[in-house]
Amino acid sequence: MLPLILPVVLPLLAAFLVMPLARMSALIARALGPIVLTTSLVLLLPCCLDPPAQPLVLAIGNFAPPLGIVFYGDRLALLFANAVALFFLLFWDWRGGNPQQARQDALMLLLAASATGLALSGDLFNLYVFYELAAVASFGLVSLSGTGPALVATVRYLLVSAFGSVLALAGIALLYLQTGTLNLAQLGIDPEPLQGPAGLLAFGLMVIGFGVKAELFPLNYWVPEVYASAPARISALLAGLISKLAVLILLRLLVLVYGDTAAPQILLFLGILTIFFGEFSAWRAQDFPRMIAFSSIGQLGLVFIAFSLSGSWGVLAGIAVALHHLLVKSALFGLAHRWSGSLQALTGSAQRTPLAAALFVLFALSLIGVPPLPGFWTKILVLAGLAQEGSALAFTGLGAILLVTAVEAHYLFRFALQLYEKVENAPAGFRSFWEFLPSLLLGAALLAVTLRINPVADRLRAITQQAADRSFYITQVFPQAAAHRKDQP
Repeated sequence: MLPLILPVVLPLLAAFLVMPLARMSALIARALGPIVLTTSLVLLLPCCLDPPAQPLVLAIGNFAPPLGIVFYGDRLALLFANAVALFFLLFWDWRGGNPQQARQDALMLLLAASATGLALSGDLFNLYVFYELAAVASFGLVSLSGTGPALVATVRYLLVSAFGSVLALAGIALLYLQTGTLNLAQLGIDPEPLQGPAGLLAFGLMVIGFGVKAELFPLNYWVPEVYASAPARISALLAGLISKLAVLILLRLLVLVYGDTAAPQILLFLGILTIFFGEFSAWRAQDFPRMIAFSSIGQLGLVFIAFSLSGSWGVLAGIAVALHHLLVKSALFGLAHRWSGSLQALTGSAQRTPLAAALFVLFALSLIGVPPLPGFWTKILVLAGLAQEGSALAFTGLGAILLVTAVEAHYLFRFALQLYEKVENAPAGFRSFWEFLPSLLLGAALLAVTLRINPVADRLRAITQQAADRSFYITQVFPQAAAHRKDQP
């Protein structure tokens, strides 16, 4: 079971070793992070490419659930755990030379460890602990530049995140009072105590609490300030990866506990509000980082709407939208490394860096949903699911997605035309393609998925089959209790 525990333990230990090592050897300290992340990827990647017949389940210290800490590695969890190692390597600061390099590397490793723990943990309390570790690392990375805007954004982020943490903890406490356990599998065995108002209140508190990281309306006003003031690679990780892991927690709760309650409708309603807020704010934005930050909020709203759909269709649609957002938004924030000024100041940038401009157009087309790019298929899944639901709120969500897609197309095409406008003195832009290499690699991945859409769809269906099967999850994590329940008349 080393592929489950070492990708969490190794980055966590390395995070505390980086700064002492830096006092002895800067070279060793710089190499430690990439070595640890590469080791994690080597451990996890075979399990993802050739997944075992049964999920990997680890009861740490051999303490059986619900007493012990459980790590659960099904296809979905392993996919996101691999994404953590891969994306942290992709957006690692390879150049060095930063006077606070050791501190930055330590915080990056702490964030990687907590993000992997969020993907693999099977207990709500441990998920909360990893969530708080991720928050602490995020605060440090955003404030690391020491500039006034970064410090102000960090304080706001800290206050909103602290408020969200209190709400999430209150929801977890209420859930524990109702059931006497926080193990997800045990909660799924008998979810009846959570079907009433108290259970739904617990879910609502956790949705809002964890929704701070997931950029859920109304606690997402910290997003543009943080993403605009933080280094582009940090924004890429927070917007592209960490926000999806917060959503993953809510997906587990929906599948195991709240699928047959009004909880999906709550998620659908909040998702509709989020896409309206995000896309219309992006349309009004006057600089590139804020535009894609607000756009990220809108896309996260689409993820919430997708996961609110009933049955395995909603799980499939939500995973597809989340993975598409992970790839595209990370790449767009990679472009913000140089395109950090106002939109007007970037007019004519395609004259100096045509490849970067072409990448932006590619990602914009996929976000809008132009066939045959992956964004088209993900939106079709969500729209078809809403049409099948048939409720008034579902049709409201369908109309909202169509409306904000038009708004999204307008502001993205408007900026694309600015990039290709002929001007006498074009902005300097990127010095070389190495500066936007992560975006270039993600663009190549997007095209590869476009060409191999059927095999990718088959893999997503296999992932969904496991992730949406409540009984399968319970049997794998807590077989004794599941068998006892079956024996009961």
